[in-house]
Amino acid sequence: MTFLGGLLLYAGLLVAAAGVASLLKPIRFLGIRTRRRVALVLALAFALFTAGVYLPCPATRVAAVRSHLDEFQPVYQFGEVHSVLIHAPAARVWTAMHEVTPDEITFFRTLMWLRFFHAPDPRRPILEGFVRGSFLLLTDDPPRELVFGKTGDGRHRSASTAAEFQAFPSPQIRIAVNFRLREIGAARCLLTTETRVYAAGAEQLHGFAAYWRMIYPGSSLIRRMWLRAIRSRAEAATPQSM
Repeated sequence: MTFLGGLLLYAGLLVAAAGVASLLKPIRFLGIRTRRRVALVLALAFALFTAGVYLPCPATRVAAVRSHLDEFQPVYQFGEVHSVLIHAPAARVWTAMHEVTPDEITFFRTLMWLRFFHAPDPRRPILEGFVRGSFLLLTDDPPRELVFGKTGDGRHRSASTAAEFQAFPSPQIRIAVNFRLREIGAARCLLTTETRVYAAGAEQLHGFAAYWRMIYPGSSLIRRMWLRAIRSRAEAATPQSM
């Protein structure tokens, strides 16, 4: 539903832009020659955008706990998963994961600014910026899995410990993100990052659905580039250190 919802939202915005532009000067090659046509175009834009917001957001529940992420976020409506195969030992990958900076990822700071209106320090490790910023470190289990997350109840309250995160009463939004490392042989690993979001209540659910479906293309790109930067740093180790 994420792809379809995002497609409808962006289509609605494009159609709305065409309608607004036609109020200033009719776009004749699109057949928008009269104000009545403009009204129809704007109505179509509203319908497309509304459909993108209100597409169903079914909840997913993990069948069995297999990771720390499963422990903290077993139920969610929104999620994304990305993986990369890295030819390096687990310890080296784990270290690289903690050391990668925004400067190692093309357009990372630009994409983050577009999403949060704030660009991270180019020399500060990306992961450090998350777990020492607005996110809470939930699990640090080297070199297997790292989990961080955040909660919000609409009253500027959030969990301050891992135990509070799990017990947080009726959070409006709860986000959990992990990096999970699985060894495949002596010097090869599969690194996976997964994001899960749970939104409670119809208003919060549909509001977050609109946000998630709009930012998903950029969010997905950021995560894929982040994994590639970790791979590049880990595989850059000298043969003696590997």
